[in-house]
Amino acid sequence: METAKLNPEAENTQVKTVRSYYQLHAKIYQATRWSFLFGRRRIIHALKLSMMSDKTVLEVGCGTGHNLSNLAKYHPLLQMIGVDISPEMLKVASKRLQRHSRRVLFLEKPYAPGDWKLPAKPDVVLFSYCLTMINPGWEEALQRAYDDLDEGGLIAVVDFHDSPFKFFHRWMGYNHVRMDNHLLPVLQKRFTPVLLEVDQAYGGLWSYFLFIGKK
Repeated sequence: METAKLNPEAENTQVKTVRSYYQLHAKIYQATRWSFLFGRRRIIHALKLSMMSDKTVLEVGCGTGHNLSNLAKYHPLLQMIGVDISPEMLKVASKRLQRHSRRVLFLEKPYAPGDWKLPAKPDVVLFSYCLTMINPGWEEALQRAYDDLDEGGLIAVVDFHDSPFKFFHRWMGYNHVRMDNHLLPVLQKRFTPVLLEVDQAYGGLWSYFLFIGKK
């Protein structure tokens, strides 16, 4: 895999924009997002993590810790790493997973190629409604995932896919989300598909996808 390096100025702007956005949304995120972040439980179930319960899952854009909390609850031997650029979201996540603190580590930094190393090699890299918000930089995030995984490691993505309605594209763009079917073609090219589903939400207002791929 090869990709162009993200311009540092663009990266700084991206980080500042998302941090500012979630500074306002962190406290209400969990109460408001359940109505449209579909497929999060399904992607975790599809990973069949009970077969690799002594392994490590890295979640990029872990937010308030919704997915990590479910992973910790149902897979008591799983090691977890959560990466996010929002300190406010990580505060919520850290409090939420306090009783699992011995096996979960949070890192506040952008997930992109660089000279920093993870504390452990992940067996799974999970992106849950994260990649569509990394604009620019989603290609670099996928590059980092590819670099961090060993051969046979898994990438798991659940995210927005597309919408036939221009007004919805504009609304999602206002919320820093790009959804124009730009992720799946790249994921399919870079990873061997294990699971690929595209489903509709609210009668076709938008579509979302689930993808699991092997390096």
